[in-house]
Amino acid sequence: MSLIALAAGTALMLQSAGAELARAEDARLEACVEKIESDPENAYEDALAWSFEGNRPGARQCTALALIALGNLETGAERLQALATAPDGGSMEQRALYLSQAGHAWLQAGAPEAAIVSFTDGLKFAPGTSDLLLDRASAYIVTEKWDEALSDLDFALANSPGNPAGHQLRAEVHLNKRAYDLAMRDVNDAMAADPKNIDTLLVRGRVREAIRIAEEDGIPQ
Repeated sequence: MSLIALAAGTALMLQSAGAELARAEDARLEACVEKIESDPENAYEDALAWSFEGNRPGARQCTALALIALGNLETGAERLQALATAPDGGSMEQRALYLSQAGHAWLQAGAPEAAIVSFTDGLKFAPGTSDLLLDRASAYIVTEKWDEALSDLDFALANSPGNPAGHQLRAEVHLNKRAYDLAMRDVNDAMAADPKNIDTLLVRGRVREAIRIAEEDGIPQ
């Protein structure tokens, strides 16, 4: 066998071994995440044991998610942020996912400004991703940054028209900007896509009440 053929055969073997390891890692991560939903304490212990075997990215991600489930929101979010910038953090999509998960943890922790940073960093890895834009818009809404939220929602809905969550959030923004006709238009679009969504129904009630008060006061729409 020539040296070229031997090298090619070795490369194929390494690629196969790498693919097999990646599949095993993915399966282990999926099992660990599933356990978090029912038994976060044991999931955390499993993730720690996995970390001791080589501190693989999946182990670190599951450890962080288990910490979040156990109420250690800030620590879990910080670990996910660190994983997103680690040399072995994975693909751009994986890194964006870590930052999305960190952002949600920051929102749970009552730290929307930190969530905005995480979602913004996530968009650097996955520009224009509708879910991340909606996530950041949600954080902007919490901080009452209506113009920033509207910009993200307009972009997200341009990429993903008819998204009920996007229309519901944009209705909330328009309501707070007193653009009641635009708010009702988004409410109607959200309800056309998801008629029973309780959040949209609540926004619709508030928009209707705002319109009623504005009409009584003679405020032009």
